[in-house]
Amino acid sequence: MSGHSKWHNIQAKKSKVDAKRGKIFTKIGKELMVAAKTGGSNPETNNKLRDVIAKAKASNMPQDTITRAIKKAAGELEGVTYEEITYEGYGPNGVAVIVEALTDNKNRTAGNVRYAFSKHGGNMGSSGCVGFMFQKKGEIIIEKTDSIDEDELMMMALDAGAEDFSAEEEVYVVTTTSEDFGTVRENLESNGIEFLEAEVKLVADTTTALDMETSVKFQKMLDALEDDDDVQDVWHNAEFPEEFEG
Repeated sequence: MSGHSKWHNIQAKKSKVDAKRGKIFTKIGKELMVAAKTGGSNPETNNKLRDVIAKAKASNMPQDTITRAIKKAAGELEGVTYEEITYEGYGPNGVAVIVEALTDNKNRTAGNVRYAFSKHGGNMGSSGCVGFMFQKKGEIIIEKTDSIDEDELMMMALDAGAEDFSAEEEVYVVTTTSEDFGTVRENLESNGIEFLEAEVKLVADTTTALDMETSVKFQKMLDALEDDDDVQDVWHNAEFPEEFEG
C-alpha cells in the first residue's frame, strides 16, 4: 500500500520542539478536559475522550495525569473552562495553515495568532479560506520491531477498516477515515499493538513546495505558533526541501 507521510522527519522536528518547551502533557491535558466536559467523563460512552486518552498514552502521559484532567472536567477538581477555536490563513509563499486552539481568552489567542502570521510573512484569513484543502484522517504510528510482522500488521489494519498502510524507514503508518479511527485503533490495541502516536489529523490534499529561504521563514512562523500555550495543533500544506533541517 502507498503512503508518503514522511513521519520520521516531521516527528523529529515536532519532538525537538516539544522537548524544548515541555508542554505536550499540558496540551493533551486540555484536550482531555474539553472532551470530557463535552461528552462526559466515561470513556466507555465518550468516543472522543477514548481517542484522546489513546493519544495521551501514546505520548507516555502518566495515568494519574490523565485521570486528574478528566476529574477537572467532571467538576471534581477546580479547573479552567476552555473553548475550541480554529484559525485559518496563509504563510509565506501562500502556504495554507490551520491553527487549532483551546483558550480561556479568545481575544488574547486571536491577537497572538494574528501576530505570528503577520510577523513571519503570512496573514490570517477568514474562516473557511483554506479549510476545504484539508481532510480529517486518523493516523496510527507503530514502531518497527522484530516482533511485528509487516504483512500480518497490514492485513490486521485493513481488515479492521483502515484506508491505507505504509512502511517507512523506522515506522509503520496506518491511515483511516476520521469515523473509523476509533474502531481501527481499538482493534489493533486489542491485538497487543502499541503506538508511538495515534490521533485524528488534518491532512492536505495538495502541497506547496518551498525553497530553503522560504522554509526557514515558515519554520519560524510554525515555531511561534506552536510555542503559544493556547495553540494545540498547527496543520499546513508546506513541502520542505529534503535537505531542510528545521
